[in-house]
Amino acid sequence: MSDELVRVKNVWVHYGDVPVLEDINLSVQQGDFLGIIGPNGGGKTTLLRVILGLIKPSRGKVSVMDTSPRKARRFVGYVPQYSLFHREFPASVWDVVLMGRCGYRGVFQRYTDQDRRLALQALETVEMSGFQDRQIGKLSGGELQRVFIARALVLEPKLLLLDEPTASVDTAMQTEFYQILDRLRQNMAIVLVSHDIGAVSVYVDKIACLNRRLFYHDSKEISPEELEAAYGCPVDLIAHGVPHRVLRRH
Repeated sequence: MSDELVRVKNVWVHYGDVPVLEDINLSVQQGDFLGIIGPNGGGKTTLLRVILGLIKPSRGKVSVMDTSPRKARRFVGYVPQYSLFHREFPASVWDVVLMGRCGYRGVFQRYTDQDRRLALQALETVEMSGFQDRQIGKLSGGELQRVFIARALVLEPKLLLLDEPTASVDTAMQTEFYQILDRLRQNMAIVLVSHDIGAVSVYVDKIACLNRRLFYHDSKEISPEELEAAYGCPVDLIAHGVPHRVLRRH
């Protein structure tokens, strides 16, 4: 297998007659940490679902790890923007993380020692091993997101897709959250969708801006003109601290 994990070539997606993605071209390599920013309704979640094989493009081609997105899905971890569940549902953190192995074992098959080993390893990776017996509805937003990442990690993914992972995480925990992602990138490529332009610019290696069309140059930098074209209005960024890597000049 080549170093290229994802190849999206000339992809269009329509909902009815309305184009949601227009002529998207994107390559994700092993070890990449790519941040995708853009306005609401710009197609960011749709692009992740195309890579997962959950949405078939109207035209264009998508390959993931040199095969179809559906066949490669077992090697892709995914944390969606919203994980809806009843807060009183009697499931523990341990139960939720092990559910990530259902794709291998089937819903009604017993978990193996390997499944349990991988679940424990995933919880240790996201620093939640002391919460195994905690009822899932009792966790904070930041703790929940760590558990959902652990659930994705039990697949031993080569690619991790995250859709607005810090949307329900308070500011104090966001730094720790991004530090966890920085460690994970040593073993997998990460594609992160976010509205938090400032945080994304500090932690990721590459930035793309998506609003139906993708503005991407395999780089950390996006020009003010590209941001304005993507958002449809002028965008001012205020830099706090160093490094700040969205614009070439402030």
